[in-house]
Amino acid sequence: MTSTISTADSSEPTNGEFTTLQRVILPNQSQLDTALLYVDSGTARGAQFNTMDGSSSNPQTSAPATPATSEVHVEDFVSRTSTTVRAGERISFGTYFNAFPASYWRRWTAVEEVRLRVATTGAGSISVYKSNARGSLQHVDTKRVGGSTESVFDLSLKPFGDGGWYWFDIVAGAESVVLESADWSTAKSATEASRPSRSVTLEITTLNKTDFCLNNLGILASHPEALENVREVLVVDQGTQKVQDADGFAEIEAALNGKLRIINQANLGGSGGFSRGMFEAVENGSDYVLLLDDDVVVEPESISRLLTFADRCKTPTIVGGHMFDLYNRSVLHTFGETVNPYRIQPDQPIAEQVLGHDFAMSNLRTTSWLHRRVDVDYNGWWMCLIPTEVIREIGLSLPVFIKWDDSEYGLRAKGAGFPTVSLPGAAVWHVSWADKDDLVGWQSYFHTRNRLITALLHSPYERGGRVVRETGYLDIKHLISMQYFTSMGRIMALRDVLKGPEGLHEMLPTKLPEIRAMIAEYSDSQFKPDPEAFPTPKMDKPPRHGQGFKAPSYATLVPWAAKTVARQLTKPVSETSKTRPQAYVAHQDNKWWRMSQYDSAVVTNAEGTGASWYKRDPKKLRELLAESFRLNSEILRSWPQLSARYKAHVASITSFEAWKETFDKHSEESK
Repeated sequence: MTSTISTADSSEPTNGEFTTLQRVILPNQSQLDTALLYVDSGTARGAQFNTMDGSSSNPQTSAPATPATSEVHVEDFVSRTSTTVRAGERISFGTYFNAFPASYWRRWTAVEEVRLRVATTGAGSISVYKSNARGSLQHVDTKRVGGSTESVFDLSLKPFGDGGWYWFDIVAGAESVVLESADWSTAKSATEASRPSRSVTLEITTLNKTDFCLNNLGILASHPEALENVREVLVVDQGTQKVQDADGFAEIEAALNGKLRIINQANLGGSGGFSRGMFEAVENGSDYVLLLDDDVVVEPESISRLLTFADRCKTPTIVGGHMFDLYNRSVLHTFGETVNPYRIQPDQPIAEQVLGHDFAMSNLRTTSWLHRRVDVDYNGWWMCLIPTEVIREIGLSLPVFIKWDDSEYGLRAKGAGFPTVSLPGAAVWHVSWADKDDLVGWQSYFHTRNRLITALLHSPYERGGRVVRETGYLDIKHLISMQYFTSMGRIMALRDVLKGPEGLHEMLPTKLPEIRAMIAEYSDSQFKPDPEAFPTPKMDKPPRHGQGFKAPSYATLVPWAAKTVARQLTKPVSETSKTRPQAYVAHQDNKWWRMSQYDSAVVTNAEGTGASWYKRDPKKLRELLAESFRLNSEILRSWPQLSARYKAHVASITSFEAWKETFDKHSEESK
C-alpha cells in the first residue's frame, strides 16, 4: 500500500499516534432516504467534468462538458464506511454528515491541524476542498490514485476563523473506484495518550412511546462502536405503557450487554426526566450525560462525534446535535438557535439562516449560509451532551415541565462561563414542529409560565423588555380567536408566576392533570375525529364584497383591534351560530385576525386528526380579558422584586438535594 502526503505540514506527532475525530459514514439500509445527507454527486457548480482523458490532474481546472447527470446510487453502498464510485462519475463527501466542520473545531477546541486519510481501491483521483464563511469554495489538493492506496492530507485549521468546511471528492476514471474507508484525525497529545477514556451516561426520557424508544435502543445495540465509552444507557420511563413490558424488550436488553437500566417514575415532564439523567450521571461517576428524546431516530455515529468534540474543547462545553424532520428526512429544522434577550424568544443567530432547510433541494456545497459558523445560546434536548462538571457547578434543570427547560439551562450555563455548541454532523430525526401547534391547548400554560420565568432569571432589560407586553398581546389574540381554554391556561400561568418559585417542584406532577381537568368546560379543547360530528356550517351574513377576511395593516391595527374587541364584548351571538358553526376552518387558516370575525367555527388541529368547535362567548371574553390585564399589570409592576426572588431561589430549586427529594417522592423501584 502506498501513501501520498500533501504539501502541507506532514510531520508526524512525537508519539506517532493519531486519534480519529470523525469517520466517513454511509446510511443504514433502513434510512436510504437520507442518502443525500451522506453522499452527493457531481460538482458543486453543477457541471460534469471529463474524467477519462487524463488531460488534467486537477478537476477544478478541467473544462466543463455537459451538465452533471450522475446521481447517488444507494445500491453502491458496500458497508457503513465503504462505497463504490462508478466509472466516469464523481462522488462528493461535501455533505452534512461527512464534510468536516473545520470552523467549529478551530473556534472551540485546541486542535490546530487535521489529517484526512482516504483508503481506496481502483484508478481515479481524490480532490480536497475547503470553504470560507462566505461559502466560497476553494480547491486544496488533488492526488491520483491507483490500486490499493491510502492517501493522506495534512490540513491546517488556521483559515477558519468565522466559518468553513473541509471535504473531498472521489472521481473515478475508466473503471470504478471503491472507497474502503476515510476519516479525519489529529495527532494524539501526550496528555491524551495517558488519560483514561472519558465516559458518558446516555439517558432517554420517555412517556408512552415504547415503539420509538425500543427502536432507538435497537439502533444503539446494533452499533456497539457508538457505545464504546457509554457507561450505561438509562431510560427514565414516566409513562403508563412501560418500555420493559413491551414485546422485544428482553432481546434488546440482552443485546446491550448489561448497559441498560430502567428507572420508572411519575410524569415529571422533560425537566424531571432529563434532570434524573443528569443526577444519575453525576452519581455514577460519568464525565458526561447525553440527553435524548424518546420520539427520535438517532444517527449513532453522532454519539462518538459529540463525545470526541467535547473532550477536546478548551473549556467544559455543552455540545448538542441538530434535528432533522422525521417524516421528510433531508429537511433540517434549524442550524442553531439563540434567545432574543429583549423578547426572550428563540431567535436565529444569522439573518440568512433558513428554518426547515431541505438538503435535497440545496446541498451543503451550494448553500452559502451553511458555511458560516453559527454560535448558539442553547441546544435542544432532543440530543445534547452536558459535562457533569457543568452540572455540579450550576445544578440540574429548572423544575418547569416540558417547555423552556433546555434554553434556560443553556442561558444559565452561559452566564457561568460554559458555552454551548450545536455541532454539524451530529443529529437525530424528530417529528417536525410543523406538525404541532403547542402554543394552543394545554401546553400554552407551560409556554407562558416558563418563558416568563426564564425572562425573570435572564432578561438584561428593565422589567423584562417586551416580554410582558407580548404576553398581553398574545392573550388578546387568543381571546378574540375564541380560544378560551388556551387563554385560561395562560391566565393560570400568570397566577403561578406571581406565586414565586418556591412551589415549582410540588407542581411538577399535578399541574398537567389540573389543566386537562378543565377540558370539559371548553368546546374549543374538545376534539372529534370526523367533520360529520359537527352540524353543517351556515353563515348568517357573508363577508363584505365576497373577499373574505384580511389581516389589518400595521397602521390600522390599533383601531381595528379596539373595534373587534368592542364588537365581541357587546354584540350578542345569534341563535343560529349557537347551534351551527359559521364555517369549517383548516388549521393553516386559523389566524387570529380571521377567527376574530366569526361567532362560531369548526377548526382542525395541526396533526389533522380532529377538529374542535370554537364558539364566541362575550361573558367569558369579558372575564378572561379583565383577568389577563390585571395579572400582566401586576407582573410588570412587581417585576424587580419578582425577578430578585426567582434569582435568589434558582440555586436551591435546581440543586441535587431538591431534585433528589422530588425523585424519591415520585420514583418507583429501579430495574
